Amino acid sequence: MLVASCNEPETTVTDFVHTDGSVTRRIDMKSSEKRASERFKLSGLQVPFDTSWAIKDSIEINQKGDTAWIRRAEKLFKNIEEINLTYKADSGANKNIPRLVSFKKRFKWFNTEFLFSEKIDKNMSFGYPVRDFLNSEELLYFYSPESLQQKKMNGPDSLKYKTLSDSVKLKTDKWTYKNIVSEWIGIFSKLTEGSGGKEMSGESLKSRENEFVKIIETNENHLDSLWSKGIILNKFLGEGNAVKFKPEADTALDIVTRRLMLNFNDYSVRIVMPGKLIGTNGFIDSSHTLLWPVKSDYFLTEPYEMWAESKTTNSWAWIVSGLFLAFVLAGVLVRIIKKD
Repeated sequence: MLVASCNEPETTVTDFVHTDGSVTRRIDMKSSEKRASERFKLSGLQVPFDTSWAIKDSIEINQKGDTAWIRRAEKLFKNIEEINLTYKADSGANKNIPRLVSFKKRFKWFNTEFLFSEKIDKNMSFGYPVRDFLNSEELLYFYSPESLQQKKMNGPDSLKYKTLSDSVKLKTDKWTYKNIVSEWIGIFSKLTEGSGGKEMSGESLKSRENEFVKIIETNENHLDSLWSKGIILNKFLGEGNAVKFKPEADTALDIVTRRLMLNFNDYSVRIVMPGKLIGTNGFIDSSHTLLWPVKSDYFLTEPYEMWAESKTTNSWAWIVSGLFLAFVLAGVLVRIIKKD
């Protein structure tokens, strides 16, 4: 499901969100590639930047003597619209993936709340949400950063998390098969709509979805040859329909393959919010910063949104409210004194 190159830098994006809606975006890239021209090719980077950014290069050598080349690019964006325009103009590795940043500010007298998010639209039209296949603990593990997964695998409960990891792998494989079949049926039904009779309707084919999944699971090691020979289609559609609708079936399969085998280079996102954090769907990393891994299977069948919410205290509102209260109390006391 993931097509990646070993030459891609390990990339982390950090968004420092300011109270006025401006954002300082920092991109940290680390590469072990020795050839200088290959380290940070703009066409291969996960997140776009250009020469208008402040760029700093450095070298890091670990205890084993391994060398890593590091590039940091940083820029202040006046508003989130500028970030979204940068995404639209992206010519890098993930240029075909629509990403949208949003910012909301809510004034609530004593506090001001801020909501910052980045959303990636789903890539499949007829797939199933992964939450339909994983329980809450498995779902949390599925979305967690690899560093956190590795820490748990090497910790005192390693056996528990090894079992959990195996369970997630088994269930997500099943999820993948269901997505392939559901997506194929949805596309194929549209391509053949009104020309195949009742047994070829989308509703009829959908009712036999598990049957098709079983065919694929049973023949997973020879899918290409069995498909090209028409054997799989014969089993599912019948020989007559398999021959008649072979072009539409192949077209649907090509579309499914492109959507499933998405050419996307993974990276990570960090968000630093103003004030006190009051809500998020992110993870806390070793530096106590919000962190999200960004992987293609996260937005395969449903949108993937990374969000954080915070609040700042409006000190002036407390002062004004206190003065107003004191003024009211003073007025009440004066009236009482006059009555006496």
